[in-house]
Amino acid sequence: MSKRENTAIHTTAGGISFDMGLWDVMDSLEDELLVVDSQYRVRLANLTLRRKLAKGAKLPIGKHCYEVFHGRQKPCTAPLWECPLRRVLQRNSATVVIHPDLTLGAGTMSNRYTKLTMYPLRDSDGNVDAAVELRRDVTAERELEKEILKRRHHLDALSRVSCAVSGLHSLDAILDVGLATVLDIINGSIGGILISDEETDTLSYRVHRGLSAKYAEEMRLRIGEGIAGRVAQTGEPVLLEDISTEPRAARPDLISTEGLKGFVSVPLKAKDKVVGVMNTASHIAGQFSADDMHLLKSIGYQLGTAVEQTRLHRSLSSATERYQRLLRQVLTIQEQERKRIARELHDETGQELTALALNLQAISQMMEMSSVVDARIKPTLKKAHSLATHAGTELTKLIRELRPTLLDTLGLPAAVGHLAEANLSAQGIDVVTEFKGLDQRLPAEIELSLFRTIQEAMSNIVKHAEAKNVSINIECNANECVLRIEDNGKGFDVGQVTGIDEGGRGAGLFGMKERVTMIGGTCSCQSQPGQGTIVAAKVPIMRSTADGQDKGADSR
Repeated sequence: MSKRENTAIHTTAGGISFDMGLWDVMDSLEDELLVVDSQYRVRLANLTLRRKLAKGAKLPIGKHCYEVFHGRQKPCTAPLWECPLRRVLQRNSATVVIHPDLTLGAGTMSNRYTKLTMYPLRDSDGNVDAAVELRRDVTAERELEKEILKRRHHLDALSRVSCAVSGLHSLDAILDVGLATVLDIINGSIGGILISDEETDTLSYRVHRGLSAKYAEEMRLRIGEGIAGRVAQTGEPVLLEDISTEPRAARPDLISTEGLKGFVSVPLKAKDKVVGVMNTASHIAGQFSADDMHLLKSIGYQLGTAVEQTRLHRSLSSATERYQRLLRQVLTIQEQERKRIARELHDETGQELTALALNLQAISQMMEMSSVVDARIKPTLKKAHSLATHAGTELTKLIRELRPTLLDTLGLPAAVGHLAEANLSAQGIDVVTEFKGLDQRLPAEIELSLFRTIQEAMSNIVKHAEAKNVSINIECNANECVLRIEDNGKGFDVGQVTGIDEGGRGAGLFGMKERVTMIGGTCSCQSQPGQGTIVAAKVPIMRSTADGQDKGADSR
């Protein structure tokens, strides 16, 4: 049939006339175009659609569209798809539908998709009695949409795992989120994460889903053993169509019992170090693809980093604990040595200086009563007596600093008050002290640490601050004690004190923080040039039975 004959048929049926120019345009379209009347009969088909017909087939003009293009005996309905012609005729408006394609005349579904766009055609009275249908193959667009959606899901999965790694503190919680995310993204229900033991060189399940407890408990692998062991050894992922037929698999009896088929195993890596393996499985062979394996591999790197961070944190915590124990021992030995030196100075050197001063005083008095003694000896003797007396006073002060007896006998407030008077008030510095919640004695190590912290702060104030006013505040409750020492001195840049230099600068701050940290507390220093300094410490109170007893002066 010629173009002119085809047009004439359409014109009679649809009540619409097409000139040859418009017909040429329709024939030049890459999309398939046809006109269907209200009885589903084809009234016009463009060249693109006619070429799709089998070689030697008659033109579809006058035939039902569902017979010609879909091999059906009646109009298309669900569950395949609903024919859009009914909608166009009922609503008098255009409609669009996308559905899987069917092979012409065969009635078999393909993996291609067709987009149908249908517009109403009206006769000379304005009634809709036909429709123009444009058909376009949108398989590529559909596949691209699927791929974009798939990549988006993959990015969401990576994001969820990344958030878990950065936001959760528990390794089990991180691994659980990672495994759940993996199973969700690949529509799986079976999987587990094995962590390597560096001491025994073995792998064992840390978290798992869809696996029996027997499988998870008994599936302990040496590095290099089985599929997961090889992955841990080589650091390369493995994708299996059916693990139940794999001769290299470990414990085939357990695999058979679990009914495992499709299988993916990827390493958990931290840099180039394999710290574990993640397995996913299915009861259906060949369920997983190479894309699934690549996604799991990416997630495995993130989870491997979390495992390694946990190990490093555990190692650091252990080293910190050892350091704290060593520091506690050093400070305890230091206090014992201070006490021993103070006792020896008091019992021996102090008594000898006192005896020397008394003897010098007696000799001086005897010489005063004698008229034959050279007058030049008397002032020298008096000076010697004065020096001995001063040495005794300084020795007493040194003994008090080495071991504060007031702290032992009267407690922290009295010892701090006396220390402030001797070290600050004597230098013309106005001192205000305030104590709250110290009606009962604190544990001995807390009292000593707070006292030494205050002592060091006072030493820094005297040496460096050039302060006129100092306030010392200690406030305690049942759970903690808070210390605050504030001066209005010249201040300094705290950021420049990053350690102890060769001249000893920074030793005071370091010592205060270490003492407070040793008893489980925190210590900070706030200062800026020209704005004074604030030393603050907070320590927890853990009282033993002995600490709950009266520790006043009468109890020692």
